Amino acid sequence: MYGYVKVGSAVPKLRVADCVYNKEEILKLVEAAAAKQVRVLSFPELSVTGYTCADLFFQTPLLHAAEQAIQEIAEATEALNIFLLIGAPIAVDNQMFNCAVALYKGKLLGIVPKTHIPNYSEFYEERWFASADDLLTEEITYAGQNVPIGADLIFAAADFPALKIGVEICEDLWVPIPPSSYLSLYGATLLLNLSASNELASKPGYRRQLVSQQSARCLSAYVYTSAGTGESTQDAVFSGHSMIYENGTLFAETESFSRESQFVYADIDVEMLMSERRKHTTFMTHLQKAEAQKFYRQIFFDMAEDTTLDNWSRPLSNVPFTPTTKLDARCKNIFAIQTTGLARRMEHTHADSLVIGISGGLDSTLALLVCAKACDYLGIDRTHVIGVTMPGFGTTDRTYQNALTLMRCLGITMKEIPIRDAVIQHFKDIDHDISLHNVTYENAQARERTQILMDLANKYNGLVVGTGDLSELALGWATYNGDHMSMYGVNGGIPKTLVRVLVKWVATNGEVDAEASAALLDVLDTPVSPELLPPDENGKINQKTEDLVGPYELHDFFLYQIIRFGYHPAKILFLAEKAFAGEYDRATLLKWLKNFYRRFFIQQFKRSCLPDGPKVGALCLSPRSDWRMPTDAVSRIWMDEVEKL
Repeated sequence: MYGYVKVGSAVPKLRVADCVYNKEEILKLVEAAAAKQVRVLSFPELSVTGYTCADLFFQTPLLHAAEQAIQEIAEATEALNIFLLIGAPIAVDNQMFNCAVALYKGKLLGIVPKTHIPNYSEFYEERWFASADDLLTEEITYAGQNVPIGADLIFAAADFPALKIGVEICEDLWVPIPPSSYLSLYGATLLLNLSASNELASKPGYRRQLVSQQSARCLSAYVYTSAGTGESTQDAVFSGHSMIYENGTLFAETESFSRESQFVYADIDVEMLMSERRKHTTFMTHLQKAEAQKFYRQIFFDMAEDTTLDNWSRPLSNVPFTPTTKLDARCKNIFAIQTTGLARRMEHTHADSLVIGISGGLDSTLALLVCAKACDYLGIDRTHVIGVTMPGFGTTDRTYQNALTLMRCLGITMKEIPIRDAVIQHFKDIDHDISLHNVTYENAQARERTQILMDLANKYNGLVVGTGDLSELALGWATYNGDHMSMYGVNGGIPKTLVRVLVKWVATNGEVDAEASAALLDVLDTPVSPELLPPDENGKINQKTEDLVGPYELHDFFLYQIIRFGYHPAKILFLAEKAFAGEYDRATLLKWLKNFYRRFFIQQFKRSCLPDGPKVGALCLSPRSDWRMPTDAVSRIWMDEVEKL
């Protein structure tokens, strides 16, 4: 039970004013959706009669036929575990209302009239319909049942507390403050819009923007269902353009201008939406400051959360930090954030140079590229970057040569300072056996390198530029007061999977010459390693990070889901099994998930004293930004759940 609900948007074939035919088409779609385990399904505005009936709405036979159709739909769906929202014209209080009728297991839960009635351009709804604001009655008898009516209804699943459904109709969304804004503030996580939006040139794009933005502002899922091609084409054409969005992201969309009935569906994560609302502390401030408080009636129905998750349908990337669209623009933007941050810090401190250790590995390569771009941004020569290669016991010729090539091609100042002799002397000073390749052996090298960089920065009035990335910070894969420390960490907000994308982008987009490009591609092909243990007998890297702590693609996935949304370990595992199906088995995923939780908790002390650095993406682990965690927090709750899995 992970907080998912499968929601659908259905556009039936339609005949104007033929309620019998329309009812049959609606029921066909309900049956099809129920077979796919859809639990919430919405239909277009006035879908029982058709939106374009015009003055036929004054005809009593049409109103009676619509009511009869709703009653028969309720009876026919009594055995189905599906919440339905169907459009119908309803006469009450000496007026006519354009309504959405909510049904569940044969019961009419409530009727929501349209609030904002358009009467401009091609729309003349005020001729037929009154606004929900004009309604006098709070309950009516309709389709043989006593039913609450009003725009103040929120439908709440009694056994699924995160699922609360708010309803608005077409034009309601197009006004400055839509009813859905208030519905979301009062708890609705799923917003349904029954619409009849005719087609105009360029209107689909605007409609997408509208729904996307409203779902994002309301931190909600938004299902927009519009009338199809069966409507009258006397003065307008309708395409059936319907969409499902979650927090600004499009999950599903119908084919426009289809002649056949169709529906789309997606699994919405209402648990995630609730988490986002709790995190965004400004979400409720509008309600507190509103001039007039609104009040809503909660209508409960007995739907429970699905436990099977059959036919799970939801966009899911196994590289959540990396751009999937507009790669060029995204990479340029990320580099601009890094370079501007570094350049501004260099200006503010009146530094004359940027001092950086160059290992020939991924992280220092990206940081070096940022340093070079920062000099370009400031209009100073790249020789202000002092790149230092510091060969040690584990340095291989491959990484060493790549480091030299990149520094030379980028035109920076190059220095080489071997650390072997200094570290050997240090081992003698602390009485450490050089043949004992333990944590002392490794960390002494990292701290010696950091000391060299710090002292060079003092000598040349420079800033030591940190190279460690977000993934390493999450795992604590850094030597405390060694590579963990710098004067400005340009990679601190960038996970390893994104580091790869950025370096490859520079290598392939013409930013550097052919020699540098070849070196960058070779860096990408080199196993990730701190190179603190001696190479193997063939002179190749003998210490591969991902063999020790786990694949970075998995840890970045865990990091995103855990920190961004605060999910349970069980849900993290479920998502990982979906995202990495065919790549990692369950046992492997559990092994590295357990390792992630273990390291994340015990390594917080390193994150509590991070150097400054720019936030780049959706999250970071700086104690001054996204993540504040006590160093002595206990991981028992999370580890116990992983053990049970």
